[in-house]
Amino acid sequence: MAYTLMANFAKYRHHLSMVLVQILSAIVYFITEAAFNEGLNTFVYVSYRFILAGLLMFPVAYFIERKSRPKMTLVMFLEIFVVSLFGICLTFIMFFISMRCTSPTFVSAVYNTVSSLTFLIAILFRMEVVDVRSYRGMAKILGTLISLVGVTIITLYKGPALQNMWGTPIHMKRLSIRENWIKGSILTIASCITLSSWYIMQSFTMRKYPAELSLTAWISFIGGMQSAVFAVLVQRKPGVWSINMLGLDFWAITYCGIIGSGLLIFIQLWCMKEKGPVFVSMFNPLQTVVVAVLAYFVFGEKLYTGSILGGVTVIIGLYLLLWGKEKDESYTKGQDLPSSHSVELKVSNKEEVASALKVEP
Repeated sequence: MAYTLMANFAKYRHHLSMVLVQILSAIVYFITEAAFNEGLNTFVYVSYRFILAGLLMFPVAYFIERKSRPKMTLVMFLEIFVVSLFGICLTFIMFFISMRCTSPTFVSAVYNTVSSLTFLIAILFRMEVVDVRSYRGMAKILGTLISLVGVTIITLYKGPALQNMWGTPIHMKRLSIRENWIKGSILTIASCITLSSWYIMQSFTMRKYPAELSLTAWISFIGGMQSAVFAVLVQRKPGVWSINMLGLDFWAITYCGIIGSGLLIFIQLWCMKEKGPVFVSMFNPLQTVVVAVLAYFVFGEKLYTGSILGGVTVIIGLYLLLWGKEKDESYTKGQDLPSSHSVELKVSNKEEVASALKVEP
């Protein structure tokens, strides 16, 4: 029994790790929103969060990967700088501003398109192959198109709100910046594009610098410093940088820095190295489900019919894409098996011929 459980865990360790990533990421949504509602500045939050993650990851990476870590060159540093700019500075600043303008449920629903966008970019860079003459290829194309239709519904159609008929255990303050739907939608879609590009860029960088912990530390720290420079340019008030050590803003930065940035980025890089960028991005719908359940039943968020309809459409499209991808992998393995089998057959035939020709003394 124990052996079977361990065998199943080993087989599905990447899947379970990505499920954990989505659950912990969903919690980040609400901790961050609560801190923003208490007055935490968006740019300052992103800066502190990722600088903290980088500083905590550096010593861990140094001791664990000191023998396997490749040498850091100027070219590699510049590449990591660009990766950090796309994945941390641009993506997360736009992401959290959009969340303040809409809601966690809306943002997480739109973020399901990251899988489809990553798939499209992967095709452009020849990391994914689509056979349009097969069912699996058509499923991947159709799934991508359906996902994009879903996000269009979420963005353009709000619809009536579903009122929560149960009590809400946790009440959160709302700011006047909420409900700026158009601005939030544009920023959410833009952050989806930069995040999808980031997944592809990380995949290329991992091939040249295969040290997940060190790369996590560098990306987090450099991205945090880039965000800090941007924050200084945008926010001229020194008071926004002060943090109450006993307040919610401190705990939000600590949790999201250690768990939301350090741990989760490391897990994603590890899974990306093993399974590829499309695999990492395909678990986003689980995050939408967790966020929607928490938002509606725990925090009393309004759930709009447009978000539900669009979210279901996106998930249908996504799993069509995943079905096509799984069939592709099965087909590729099936194509590889006959060639290896024939080689074994040839070898065994040669051995039989040799034994037949062998003259016994």
